[in-house]
Amino acid sequence: MTWKSYLKGFNAYLQLERSLSLNTREAYAQDVEKLVQFLLYKKLEIGPQKITHELLQDFIVWINKLGMGARSQARILSGIKAFYKYLLLENEVNDDPTSLIEGPRLGRKLPDVLSIEEIDKLLSAIDLSLPEGERNKAMIETLYSSGLRVSELVNLRLSNFFMEIGFLKVTGKGNKERLVPVGNAAIRQIKTYVSAYRNNLSIKPGQEDYLFLNRRGSHLTRIMIFTIIKNLAVKAGIRKKISPHSFRHSFATHLIEGGADLRAVQEMLGHESITTTEIYTHLDRDYLRQAIIKFHPRG
Repeated sequence: MTWKSYLKGFNAYLQLERSLSLNTREAYAQDVEKLVQFLLYKKLEIGPQKITHELLQDFIVWINKLGMGARSQARILSGIKAFYKYLLLENEVNDDPTSLIEGPRLGRKLPDVLSIEEIDKLLSAIDLSLPEGERNKAMIETLYSSGLRVSELVNLRLSNFFMEIGFLKVTGKGNKERLVPVGNAAIRQIKTYVSAYRNNLSIKPGQEDYLFLNRRGSHLTRIMIFTIIKNLAVKAGIRKKISPHSFRHSFATHLIEGGADLRAVQEMLGHESITTTEIYTHLDRDYLRQAIIKFHPRG
């Protein structure tokens, strides 16, 4: 079998057994293809069975010399580890050469968080006289109100919006569904968007149930959301590097700063492990320390 054949089987495994999205599957494939490129560079015509621990160490040195940062190196190694896990399950290899390989140590990077004032500035920067203004405001209110991932936002369905009880049904990573509460400000703005913009569109067949649509009646793409938010940040004079994910970080941070239970935040974000959610407790500790410095007489 060729590397291409193994990658095809790997993709099927990631899709059918691990229920990973197309974007994640493509990222894993690119990680393994980096290893194939290294073999070509070394002029080694060998299959996955002939990869050794020592060869993988040389590979890590090679990607480091290419200028890849620690996070990129760790991600590539993670993809190759997943590939060998698949090969072991399929009995294509007898040993896993990645088992003793350690990735670069990563500091835990705390995400940029928008203050409430900055979110208000972004919302105020939206031109509501434009046809898409009400839609853009509804999207940002929804991102901040519910902590959605951008992929979850673009795939939101009207049929999964239960405004009378204030919940959204969201399909997250691994096609896992969860119910997420949505705030009153977001509900009001979504209602305004639907009546003032969405109801006046000529919607394309097959797109009728998507909540957020473009002017041609099709659902929005992730890139369009990134572009809208980037342009708004410039207009609002916010210099932080922000993205749709910034609202998710802000949602979680502001909840924890306000005293929300960590398990509840984990459930709303759709984190499989609470350790992922715990990053926001670090932000909270920093917030508390700043509060002591600012307000305590011995700060």
